Amino acid sequence: MLSVDVRIRVIGVALVGMVVASGGAAPPPPPATPTSSRPTSRPASPVIDWPMFRHDVQLSGRAATTLPDRPTIRWRYDAGKSIASTAAIADGVTYVGDEDGRLHAVDLDSGARRWLYAEAGAIESSPTVAGGLIIFGDADGVLHACNSADGRRRWWFHTEAQIVSSATPAGDRVMFGSYDGGLYCLRITDGRQVWRYELNERIHGTPSVIDGYVLVAGCDAKLHVVRLDDGVGVRTVPLGSVSGAGTAVHDGHVYLPTYGQQVLCIDWRQGRVIWRFEDADRSFPFLASAALGEELVIVAGRDRRVRALDPESGQQRWQFAAGGRMDSSPVIVGGRVFASSQDGHLFALDLRTGLETWSFEAGAEVYASPAIGAGCLVIGTADGVLYCFGAPRPKP
Repeated sequence: MLSVDVRIRVIGVALVGMVVASGGAAPPPPPATPTSSRPTSRPASPVIDWPMFRHDVQLSGRAATTLPDRPTIRWRYDAGKSIASTAAIADGVTYVGDEDGRLHAVDLDSGARRWLYAEAGAIESSPTVAGGLIIFGDADGVLHACNSADGRRRWWFHTEAQIVSSATPAGDRVMFGSYDGGLYCLRITDGRQVWRYELNERIHGTPSVIDGYVLVAGCDAKLHVVRLDDGVGVRTVPLGSVSGAGTAVHDGHVYLPTYGQQVLCIDWRQGRVIWRFEDADRSFPFLASAALGEELVIVAGRDRRVRALDPESGQQRWQFAAGGRMDSSPVIVGGRVFASSQDGHLFALDLRTGLETWSFEAGAEVYASPAIGAGCLVIGTADGVLYCFGAPRPKP
């Protein structure tokens, strides 16, 4: 259902002072030509897989594969325990964690289990596929790395609190946040710490990487810009509220939903908020991460709404009313948006109009976000079922 009468409060360009962190290091230079905030080029990598949360290190939430107009169930896999972890897809295998601390490797074509890793605490963190490893965090504060081929543990790294953030790779390193307030950088090969940056508050969202910098937001209500090379913070930008979302970034702009009922567009190089979106009639938090289309930014909230915002102005272009609240992050696939709500409704919307074009009732709550790779959509449910949708399986 579309609504055109929602009163939108877009708080105009709000300059916020640049705050130099961690020893007063010099900030990065501004972009040579600060122009439009519209993401005119695809931030996603060319791979057709979905190797990490939100697909790529800029957390674009945009797939580089296609899905049929009306996806059908290719298989169901019974994990046995609730799935809140968003799956990863790479090289014909999908990986997902469950609340019992088990990581499942499932054949993407057949739905058969390849291996099971059962040495973790409850898993909400989405797995990351990098360097021949599957890397993920758990409720005990441990980051695990196991071999993608056989599931054998390669290394693990202990923090002081729960890890919900997913790991973001960059070269031979991987970054993630912990509820102990640390943004960590480890070597992928052996899990040794390269640096730790302190936020002093919990980090729930996944960091992004762009142009040699790591961007992360947390429960200190700030966006942090940290040098990838040495972990030195160069800037913080006040958000006005805590954020548990990933920092979706395109070029010089971060699109960041917050728990304070707002979605922000931030110039991370200059340290200023460009616009804030807030629906004056529906004051509900945003926890899901944004998806970046070529002409629209897609967000979903606990007010049971999916919204399309103009990336330059923050003006709402359309909204769709779902049946349940949404902490699950929407995904853009070609000209459609795929999203899920906690009432068990998985659906597709036309990216241009917001009209529903396909739906599926899972029969159980859905907390995970869709993962879309190699022509398939994979998502888990609270009753422990992992679904794979795509084109109909060929008949024998």
